[in-house]
Amino acid sequence: MFKTVLMIEKALSDADVELVTTLHGEEKVSFVVVMQPRGRQDELLRALDDVALGHLDKAVHEHDEHTDSPTLASESLEHSLRHLQRAGAEATGIVIEEKPLERLRDVVEQNRADEVLVLTSPHFVEEFFHRDWASQARHKVGVPVLKLFARDS
Repeated sequence: MFKTVLMIEKALSDADVELVTTLHGEEKVSFVVVMQPRGRQDELLRALDDVALGHLDKAVHEHDEHTDSPTLASESLEHSLRHLQRAGAEATGIVIEEKPLERLRDVVEQNRADEVLVLTSPHFVEEFFHRDWASQARHKVGVPVLKLFARDS
């Protein structure tokens, strides 16, 4: 069985579940989902990404719509785990807020993971400077890291 650590920022959509559960064809995959919600420290970067994508209205209201909280992160994780399990995958998970890259490395080591998938929305500013989670994780976890873009259902 292939062991995958799946790092996410928000609840998985149906399209996301289909994407990650079909990456390895017919091979069985078990997931450890690491929910790393984007916090207030990233508001400026998210606003710049929205401007770069032409979503000016979203950039203006980013602060107003901020909903990251421990409760929301836990609910999003539970939603994602249920979706993966309904798709036939084994799935467990945790929410991490402090030192995400160190915690990610620990999860990879503890579970003897074969790979890390980082499923995220495009973050052009972070990606340009290689400050996105996938770029940083490649230097920390010791297994292949694949970045995938989250999709809407």
